[in-house]
This record gives sequence, structure tokens and C-alpha cells, in this order.
Amino acid sequence: MEEHLKSRLITMRERLKVVDDLLLDPQVLSDSRQFKTLSKERSFLDDVVQVFNQFEANQHNLEDAMLMKEDKDPEISNLGRSEIERLDQEQLRLLDKIKVLLVPRDPNDDKNIVVEIRGAAGGDEAFIFANDLFRMYTKFCEENGWKIQMISDAAGQSTITFLVKGENVYSRLKFESGAHRVQRVPETEASGRIHTSTATVLVMPEAEEVDITINTSDLQVDTYRSQGAGGQNVNKTESAVRITHLPTGIVVSCQIEKSQMQNRDLAMKMLYAKLQAHKQAEIDEKIGNERKLKVGTGERSEKIRTYNYPQNRVTDHRIGFTIQKLDRVMEGDLDDILEALNHFDQQQKLAGE
Repeated sequence: MEEHLKSRLITMRERLKVVDDLLLDPQVLSDSRQFKTLSKERSFLDDVVQVFNQFEANQHNLEDAMLMKEDKDPEISNLGRSEIERLDQEQLRLLDKIKVLLVPRDPNDDKNIVVEIRGAAGGDEAFIFANDLFRMYTKFCEENGWKIQMISDAAGQSTITFLVKGENVYSRLKFESGAHRVQRVPETEASGRIHTSTATVLVMPEAEEVDITINTSDLQVDTYRSQGAGGQNVNKTESAVRITHLPTGIVVSCQIEKSQMQNRDLAMKMLYAKLQAHKQAEIDEKIGNERKLKVGTGERSEKIRTYNYPQNRVTDHRIGFTIQKLDRVMEGDLDDILEALNHFDQQQKLAGE
């Protein structure tokens, strides 16, 4: 291990002790914002320090194995050699893990997300596929113990919007934004021809008021009667809300709840998230960050992933990753794909790209 890295890790271990003491301070305990900030710092430091401690313990074992190797007893000497080989591999693994942990985290990684799925190219089949993707993400969220709150009604809608709440939600799903392409025979296709269509997915970290400032004078708020089946409020009261952010032209709407106030609250959550994404896109464009994934227009050629039903195959085109288990993926088994994307992202960051 390089000396500068070792020195940094020792400093982090000392800082962990300081943070632990601060978290017991009554003044910190009474300040929720400071407590939250220190708790996040502690979580990061603890992850790194634990692996560093393992690395140091392993180093001591390696030194003992080197002494065994020099023993006059051939059996002990051979045991020492085999231990050195094993411990050397373990040191490399731990060192790689430390470097990955030291990669700067996305500040949004632990946030909840707002997801928007929209049928794009392909007519009715695109809208059907958008609902299939919604079902896939719903099952994945259920498997992870995350909660879903609808912002728009999924049934029969061209755009499905929902909020996902849970631990590290954005860190797991942030690379899902983009055009998803499906290749399959639609149920309505009498001749059995394979049809290609797309749906776009937009994943946005839930933004707080402290992240984005919205002037009420910049908002145009319209209310209207909800559209849809069932419910005593539907088509009787103006509970649906549409909000237009005049400076950017961003429009959000919600009619899923019974009261106008609840729909307004959900619409504002979505607006904050969209404004945050808009702001981040401007920053990325200025610094030329091509690695960030964008949604695009949803045209068939602008795909990030293809779901090929005849061959039971899913391919993520950004990293050239393919698996032959489409049936399981559509049931929410996304772990292999998401881990491959996160690993690729980590490798790029480690390489300084």
C-alpha cells in the first residue's frame, strides 16, 4: 500500500473516533441537520475503516507466514509458502475494495426517486411495454422492501409516474434512465411478425426544497376534474392539479389522490425532481460529462437496452452486457444488470474517466 493512501486511511480512522464522540454530544443530538450529516459521514468512514482494519490484520498474518516460510521444518515452510500466496491474493482484494470505497459517492445516492415511464415509438405496443416496465420495477422494489407511491394512474395511461421510497434507491436505479427497446410479437399481430417499440424511463432523485428554490410567482397552477374509472370524486370535483413552471416550461400533473391538496403535494415533489434534473443536465452539458446517461427522444435507434422476447435475451448496449433470462428480468430480477452497470461506473471513476 502506498504511503499517502495509508496516511489517508489512518486519518480517516482517527476522524471516525471524533465523529463517534460528536454523535453522543447532546448539542449535536438536538440538531437534526447536523446529526444527519455526521451520521452519513460516519457510515462512509466506518465502511472504509473496517476494510482497512482487515487489511492491517491480514498484513500481520502475512508477516507471520513469511517467518514460517524460513522455518527449517519443510512442512512448516511449505505451509508458510501456501499461506503467503493466499494472503497476497486477499491483500489485493482488500486493497481494491478500499479504492472502490474511496471513490466519491454521488450525493444523491441515498435519496428516494421519482420515476417517469413513457410509451415512445411503436404505437399501442409502446404503451403496453411501458406498463410491462412499470410492473418489472414494481416487483424489483417489492423484493428490496421499498415503498411505491403513485403520482399518475398506471392503468391505460401513456405516462406512468411514481415515487419510490427506501434505502439507497437512487444508487441502485440511477442508470435506468434512457430508451428501452422491446422486440416481440404483439398479441394483436395476427401474422406473428416481430414488432419493435420503445419506452423511455426517467429516474430522478427526489429533490428537497433546500436543493431547489421555487418562486410561487413562477408557477401557474390549474385545477380540473379527474379523468378515469371509479371513485366518487372522479369527474365531480376539481381535485386534479396541473402545475407549469413558467421559466422552464416544465409541466407536471397529478390526479391520483382524492383531495386537491394531496395531488398538489405530489405534483410539487415531481416538479422539484424535474427541476433538479434540468439543473443537473445543464451542469453536465457545461462540463462535457458524456458518461451521464440521458433519456433522449425515445426513437428506436436511441436505445440503452433491448428486451428480445424470442431469444429470452436482455442486452444493455452501454456496457455490452447480455444475459439470457428475460423472463426473470421482467419479474424484477434486475440485480445482475444493475451490478454490472455499477461496476462499470466504479471502474470508470477509478480510471479517472
